Amino acid sequence: MKSEPGTAHKVSLLVRPAVASAWCAVRSRRGRWVAGGTVVVLTAVAGAVMFLGEESGPPDPRARQYRDVNSCLLTGEQGVTAGTPGAPVWAGMQKASLETRTRVNYVPVMGEQSSKNALPHLNSLLQRQCDVVLAVGESQVEVARAEAGRHSAVHFVVVTGPEPAKSDGDAAEGAPENMTVVAEDGGGPEGMESRIARIIQKAVPVQG
Repeated sequence: MKSEPGTAHKVSLLVRPAVASAWCAVRSRRGRWVAGGTVVVLTAVAGAVMFLGEESGPPDPRARQYRDVNSCLLTGEQGVTAGTPGAPVWAGMQKASLETRTRVNYVPVMGEQSSKNALPHLNSLLQRQCDVVLAVGESQVEVARAEAGRHSAVHFVVVTGPEPAKSDGDAAEGAPENMTVVAEDGGGPEGMESRIARIIQKAVPVQG
């Protein structure tokens, strides 16, 4: 099934013949009256373009309405591709997004995998006003741990090795109050995806 021609196509259909007529009018020997007609033609074209450029009708009810809340993930250079530590975390974030209507995004640390190189990537997430920052990978977790205490308004979630958290959703012993430590292999049958989704839902609950 062919889609209905878009606005740009409709504008093109109107503008091309109108501009052609205007050019012929300018070159015509009829003088000022024709030139005046050219202005009328171009004015009509401009009006048509403005009219077609406006969106009419009610908003699409299928369009998802997001809250002004952002959950952001910092990963290694492989990002969230299948089989990487970031993949189930990203899946959990997407699951939480459906429940909480929050926006989600991720940033991979490219180049040297060190906390020094990860820091500017983390700062870019903080500058985006991320409400929840998740980190996966040794360098990313290290820099998140170091910076969490300086950003008390942000909830940090770090996915680490066998180190146990007090409980998923609460700060681990020795960690800042705004940080949740999630052990990669300590979730039992629930799985990483569901645990991450639950933690985010608790951090940014839907009000009302």
